[in-house]
Amino acid sequence: MSTPPVILLLSGSLRSGSSNESVLRTAQAVASAQVRTVLYAGLAALPHFNPDDDAAPLPAPVDALRAAIGEAAAVLICTPEYAGTLPGSFKNLLDWTVGGTEICDKPVAWVNAAAPGRGQGAEATLRTVLGYTGAHIVEPACVRVPVDRRMVGADGIITDAGVRERLGGVLKLLAESHRRASEGDLV
Repeated sequence: MSTPPVILLLSGSLRSGSSNESVLRTAQAVASAQVRTVLYAGLAALPHFNPDDDAAPLPAPVDALRAAIGEAAAVLICTPEYAGTLPGSFKNLLDWTVGGTEICDKPVAWVNAAAPGRGQGAEATLRTVLGYTGAHIVEPACVRVPVDRRMVGADGIITDAGVRERLGGVLKLLAESHRRASEGDLV
């Protein structure tokens, strides 16, 4: 039996109990046996990006981030929008990926959990920065799933069946994109 591909889950929020983290924790809860999810928890530990420090030896938190991305088959992002773009801490995380090759050609998607009419600035910035990293954006897996706090249980997991189904579908699309890429098919 083959090892299931790892999908790395990146939250762009530092806020405890954020909707973005709930989306990713729910993705973990609904993941099928055909994938394994890993929630990255080092966002707050990353140093401010400095090109002078983007050389061996990397700062330990950056090395851990790049290793997590390198070991993953695919990446799923859920980030809030702040002041019309990505939160600074998450943009900092992405800046640390530009100088590495770990995310290059890797299937990547995002879930926008913002209320209708919001979040487009974060999506646009995310698309731009991911273009610089060489990530392969899996368009059908990039979805908008507005999360109302009433949909989230006390355990931080979304209870809405429709949202849970969509998140399971996103993971399936990312795993399929990875499978096709590893077999040499176009993704």
